[in-house]
Amino acid sequence: MTTPPFPSVRRGRGYDPDEVDSFLRDARAAYDLDPSAEPVLTADDIRRVSFGLVRKGYSTSHVDAALERLEDAFAVRERERSLDVVGRRAWLAETRETAQVLLNRLSRPTGERFRRVGRLTQGYDIEDVDALAKRLVAYFETGAAVDVDVVRTSVFRAQRGGYSEEQVDRVLDAVVDVMLAVR
Repeated sequence: MTTPPFPSVRRGRGYDPDEVDSFLRDARAAYDLDPSAEPVLTADDIRRVSFGLVRKGYSTSHVDAALERLEDAFAVRERERSLDVVGRRAWLAETRETAQVLLNRLSRPTGERFRRVGRLTQGYDIEDVDALAKRLVAYFETGAAVDVDVVRTSVFRAQRGGYSEEQVDRVLDAVVDVMLAVR
């Protein structure tokens, strides 16, 4: 019998060990492929993966930390592949362009940075999102210190008529991509 890669929760629910183990096997196989080949798994895929919750499952914090490290490793590989394919100047230009688009979005006036959901629908709290947006504007404009994990693990309160969760999540995913690209 092998030792599990993560501790199990003693009380409550954790990630389904079978799902986590299967994903990690697939991720390992994908990482072991020729780095110049078209990727079958990306950093974005790793960021978006989710697992079911079961009693006595794996500790979510331990698995999440491992997934963040795995995402970083895949992002480095993707950056290197991109540099090989398009060249350093083109890659830098594309990254700068993406960063500028994000900066333009995040610099919009308070309360107007993202699409709002209907008044009776729950969205992300506008103040919470705007506070993070201000930090990210400083990151892009002045190089202010913002750790990628702050963006990855951002949690916003719910608010009726708040910002569209889907739109905010897509923008934050793109911010993570840029942050990982320029590490």
